[in-house]
Amino acid sequence: MKVKILVDSTADIPFSWMEKYDIDSIPLYVVWGDGTTEPDERTPEEIESFYRRIKEITSVPKTSQPSVEDFKKKYLRYKEEGYDAVLVFTISSKLSGTYNSAVLASREVDIPVHVVDTLLASGVISLPARSAREMLNKGLSIEETLKKLEERMKKSDFKAIFYVSDFNYLVKGGRVTKFQGFVGNLLKIRVCLHIRDGELIPYRKVRGDKRAIEALIEKLREDTPDGSKLRVVGVHADNEAGVVDLLNILRKSYDVVDEIISPMGKVITTHVGPGTVGFGIEVLERKI
Repeated sequence: MKVKILVDSTADIPFSWMEKYDIDSIPLYVVWGDGTTEPDERTPEEIESFYRRIKEITSVPKTSQPSVEDFKKKYLRYKEEGYDAVLVFTISSKLSGTYNSAVLASREVDIPVHVVDTLLASGVISLPARSAREMLNKGLSIEETLKKLEERMKKSDFKAIFYVSDFNYLVKGGRVTKFQGFVGNLLKIRVCLHIRDGELIPYRKVRGDKRAIEALIEKLREDTPDGSKLRVVGVHADNEAGVVDLLNILRKSYDVVDEIISPMGKVITTHVGPGTVGFGIEVLERKI
């Protein structure tokens, strides 16, 4: 059975994985203050251009989900290309209406479509998508693949943890006051967040990148002991040096058997701001 895997652009999927694992990306949209809309296209050139432009604005743009029609066009194209079914992984339904659009569109096409609400966001979404492809390639059915992924998701084998550093951006987005932003920048405050039950949860404020990295790894340790075997997608919003530092420190405590760095796309960067660093984790084996 020939299955197409589709993620939305908030998955921040590594560029090389799209062809390697036959995964497509459907864009969400960025809506600028003047009303112009642009798709969250997943190319290095588009992302680099966006990083430059978002730093120059005085107010943060809004974002919107793909339409039902956007999803329908994708599904029907895959059918024309000879696929027998589609497997979709979306950003958490608690953070976006993308899942709902994907489901509604699936009811209007004559190709089987299975939509998974990952309850996740950013680079970690690409990990269950890759895992699904690996299982399908081994001969598992879609139903068997989804059952195994559901079991792993219940065990929190997939997780997203990161820190936000640009307080100027947070001021522009109205998330903090100008005074809080001034103090935050002065003290180099980093806000650490993770995704729990599909929602974005701030859990700590620390000073400086080094302490932020330590706080991210401490959060991982809460249910994943040192020495556990991990697959990692390091993500960043125009801060590759920061994610390199994070991965270097992560390797000292964990058995990182597979890692890759991937830039955050337009929509995720719009919500977390330039300078953000984090990782999507797939726990392959917990050390007892």
